[in-house]
Amino acid sequence: MRTPIFIRPLTEDEQRQIQAGLRSSDAFVMRRCQILRASARGERAPAIAYQLGCDDQTVRNVIHEFNTTGLSVLQEGSSRPHRLHTSFSEEGLVRLKDLLHRSPRNFGKERGRWTLDLAAQVSFEQGIIATPISDESVRRALKRLKTNWKRAKHWITSPDPQYQQKKPSGQRMRGGTK
Repeated sequence: MRTPIFIRPLTEDEQRQIQAGLRSSDAFVMRRCQILRASARGERAPAIAYQLGCDDQTVRNVIHEFNTTGLSVLQEGSSRPHRLHTSFSEEGLVRLKDLLHRSPRNFGKERGRWTLDLAAQVSFEQGIIATPISDESVRRALKRLKTNWKRAKHWITSPDPQYQQKKPSGQRMRGGTK
């Protein structure tokens, strides 16, 4: 069984700020103040969690953070990950861009247009990246290069020189002409 964890003794100023936080319109601040107040009364983390409808590990995290940083626990931090893993190094981005300016057929593929999945696969095969990645990783890498990815499109055309005249009226060719 885990040993119970409680917050350290509160100063009068901390008690006033926690009491004021209980009336806050910000749910984050109010919930944290409720956790701190209950812990100061001697309630254990599982009981606090049950009472507030949250996980007991959340309660423990708040208590630990208060014991180390004080009332800064009442300010909501960023939910953004502290470190984003990027699959492509700066050199890898340059190599990816060069790769996409060549035909997939140059790499033994049986198609003439790149897809994000195909770019991910060939990037791994060519040693640009160390591990296989998803098409989303390639899209993010292209975004870092400030390049928009547009899906390849096939246009329906006819080799008939009178195609434009034979085509039913009201339909338009790509490019805006009738």
